[in-house]
Amino acid sequence: MIVNRVTVLGNKDHGKSTLIGSLLIETGSVSEQRIDDAKRTSRKLGRRFEPGYILDSFEEERLNEMTIDTTRAQVRYKEAGFEFIDVPGHEELIKNMLSGASYADFALLLVSVKQGEGITSQTKRHLFVAKMLGIRKLVVAVNKLDAVGYSREAFEEVSDGVGRYLARIGFPSENVRFVPISAYNAENLVRPSKAMGWYRGRCLIEVLAGVARLAARPTGRNTIIQIQGVSEDSNTAVFGRVVSGSLTRGSRITIFPSGKRAKVAGLLVSGRSKKIAGRGDVVTLELDSPVGPDIKGSVASDSDTACVSSSKINALLLNTTGLNKDASIRINGIRVRCRKVSVKDEVDVSTGECVPSDRIKPLNAGHVELILEEKVAVDLFERTPEIGRFVFYSGKEFSGIGIVTG
Repeated sequence: MIVNRVTVLGNKDHGKSTLIGSLLIETGSVSEQRIDDAKRTSRKLGRRFEPGYILDSFEEERLNEMTIDTTRAQVRYKEAGFEFIDVPGHEELIKNMLSGASYADFALLLVSVKQGEGITSQTKRHLFVAKMLGIRKLVVAVNKLDAVGYSREAFEEVSDGVGRYLARIGFPSENVRFVPISAYNAENLVRPSKAMGWYRGRCLIEVLAGVARLAARPTGRNTIIQIQGVSEDSNTAVFGRVVSGSLTRGSRITIFPSGKRAKVAGLLVSGRSKKIAGRGDVVTLELDSPVGPDIKGSVASDSDTACVSSSKINALLLNTTGLNKDASIRINGIRVRCRKVSVKDEVDVSTGECVPSDRIKPLNAGHVELILEEKVAVDLFERTPEIGRFVFYSGKEFSGIGIVTG
C-alpha cells in the first residue's frame, strides 16, 4: 500500500486534531485501547469525549488544547493509506509547520466556519508557505458546519474567501477541492451527512483518495543525486540519495560544484549491486577516479546542465525572526555563510501583495539576492525542488526558508 503524506494546515482552534482523531476512528485505523485512553482522559479533564486526545502525547498539550510539535498519524481506507502530518497552527511554532509541510505530497487545510473564527492571518500564512514549498494540490475542509446549522451559505462564504486568497498568491483553482464537514460529529468524513443534503460531492476521505492519485510527483527530467559523503574505505566510492530521475551503472556523471567528471563503474542500492537506481534510492557510486574528502553537499548528475554551481542565489525568502548580518543557509545538507543579503522587495503574506522594500518584517516574505562564501550546487525550485530550497539562519538561530527563483 502506498502511503500518501498529507500535511494538515490551519489555525490551532479550527479542529485539526479532532479531524484526524475522528478519521482514525471512522476508518478503523486506531485500536480500541487508544480510544478508551482518550475517553478516560476526557473524563479526567471533565470534558466530553474529544477525538483529538487520541493524538496528543503530552499532558501539557491536552491542558493547553494545542499540539506542541508535529504529530504524525496513519489512516488506512480501502486501498489507500495516508500519513497525516499535523503541524502547529500558532505563530511561535511556524518552523515546525515548515518542516512538516516540506515532506508532504499534498495539503489538507482546515478552516472553521464558526462565527468569530473563519479565515485568519495564520490560515493565509500556512497557504503561502505550502505554495512556497511546492505543494500543488490542496483539499479545503470547511469545519464546524454543525455550529452554523449546516448552512450552505456559510460554507460558500468561507470557500469563496479562501479561493480569493489562493488566486492572489497564484495557486491554481483547478487544483483545489472544498468539502463541508463536522469533524467532531464525524459528518461527511467517511459517510455522507444527512444534515448537508445540499452537498452533492464526495466525502472527505474519498476526495483525499482522488487527489492522492493526481498528486503523485513525477520523476524529474534530470538525474540528481545528493551526495552525503565519501566512503571511509575508498576515496572512489561516494554515497547519497537519488532525488530526481534515474541512474544506470556505466553512466558518466558530472559532480557539482567542482565540475569533476567520472564514470559510475559500480552501483549499489541499499547495499546491493544494481544496474539502475531510481528516485528515492539510497545509493553508493563506485567511480573510476578518486574524489576529495569535502564531497558532502555536492550533487551528481548524468547531465552537465542539470544544475549550476554558483555563489549567487536569487530567492523568495520567508523570514520568521528578522534578518541580521550574520546570515547563513543550509542547502544539500551543508551550511554555507552569506557574505551579503540584499532585499529587493517584501511580500505581505496575509494579503499576497508585493511592495518595494529593503527589509523583510518577521513572518513576511520577500525576494532577496544572496552572495555566498562558496559555490553550491543549485537549481530552480520549480524544476528540481530538492536542490532548489534551503533553510535560512540568522546567527545560530533558524530564521526561515527560501526557494531558488534564479
